[in-house]
Amino acid sequence: MSVLVRGWRRSWQKRSKLERIDLYSRLTLSVIPWIFTLAWQLAPFKSDIRHEPLPIALGVALLLVSLVQCLLSNRNVQLSYAHYLGTAVFPRRRQLPPLVLLLVNLGLLATMAAVDGIEAPGLLIMVSNAPVAFAITQTLLVPVRTFLIQSFAVTALSIGVFAAVGVRGGTLAGVVPTSLFGCVLVLISVRPSAWSLGVMWQAEEARDLQARLAVAEERLRFGRDLHDVLGRNLAVIALKSELAVELAQRGRPEAVDQMIEVQRIARTSQQEVRDVVRGYREADLSTELAGARGVLSAAGIECEVTGDTGDRLPAPVQSALGWVVREAATNVLRHGDPRHCTIRLRASAEAAVLLVENDGAAVAATGADGSSGAGDGSGPGGSGLAGLRERLRVVDGSLDAGPAGNGLFRLTATIPLGPAASSPRLEKPPAAREAPVLQEERR
Repeated sequence: MSVLVRGWRRSWQKRSKLERIDLYSRLTLSVIPWIFTLAWQLAPFKSDIRHEPLPIALGVALLLVSLVQCLLSNRNVQLSYAHYLGTAVFPRRRQLPPLVLLLVNLGLLATMAAVDGIEAPGLLIMVSNAPVAFAITQTLLVPVRTFLIQSFAVTALSIGVFAAVGVRGGTLAGVVPTSLFGCVLVLISVRPSAWSLGVMWQAEEARDLQARLAVAEERLRFGRDLHDVLGRNLAVIALKSELAVELAQRGRPEAVDQMIEVQRIARTSQQEVRDVVRGYREADLSTELAGARGVLSAAGIECEVTGDTGDRLPAPVQSALGWVVREAATNVLRHGDPRHCTIRLRASAEAAVLLVENDGAAVAATGADGSSGAGDGSGPGGSGLAGLRERLRVVDGSLDAGPAGNGLFRLTATIPLGPAASSPRLEKPPAAREAPVLQEERR
């Protein structure tokens, strides 16, 4: 049993906040008819239904019909919800059995009233419950105006049935508000819930679309930058190469000068491309700290940034720590459901230490590699801890991440500061990379 409970808890924790609200709303719609049926159909057995064989048999039959109505309502509620949200089409024929059971329910109630097997209070309670299971699905399938018209039609049918079996006076008049009460109660509880959920899903889709547009815009900007950098230079290289070919074919010595110019322009273009790419690959620490605080706060997570600003750190160290902040903030949003996140930066003469701590470890999903997803970031499309360690390794840094107790997840990046820490070891300088090329050309 404990394993099953842990499985349910893990499944619940893996869901986003919106997915939890969606699941809660659907489960609520599934539970509502059972609550009303067990409350309003069982209560009259105690004092309102005559304790004789026929009334008791009719009451039990009525209870069984109501339970079947609940089963059919649960069977249809998921698809009717999807129909309301516009993600599926509900076949109208699936509402025929619930409608037939509603009519059977009214028929059994009328029979009990005809044999004087139930008192007026119990009869009216059961009348309130009769349309609930059918109405939960129906209110999601038709407009509000149509649903109200159908509710009045059910009420009119109920009045006609009970009047035909001899119900008179205040009891017959009470059928009107009690029948409408069940329908209106469903309308004001189910319809707003579905509407709110639909609005939230639309907002989520809008955020996803905004993110995709931002990515597309960034790609276009990157393409424009590359075009601006390389377009003119490549055109000049093509023209000078053609000119050099023509001069060489004529045996003119100026062909060598043209090729030297082509070589110069090509190297200049290489450096310009490196500058463009470096602008996209490097992360500014102060910008990332401010961005992390803004993004987490916008997501409802209290974010506190304390310690040094990092302005005095070497550029490679700032870039590496900026990536750590970016990845850590992304994974805080992606994994778990934290309420508070703390980012501390401490710089001394020996080392720079960045600590990112959040209270989402207790609800973090366990990754495939056994690591907690709260700070890992491993998964489809994510660089995760391995990617951060690679970036920190360039500046002789280290990364430690894992649960810290009391439901906390802590990520600590440490970079030693010293003469060797101020220059990255990932790439050789352009001059060193171009030296072999020059030597080959001289040969």
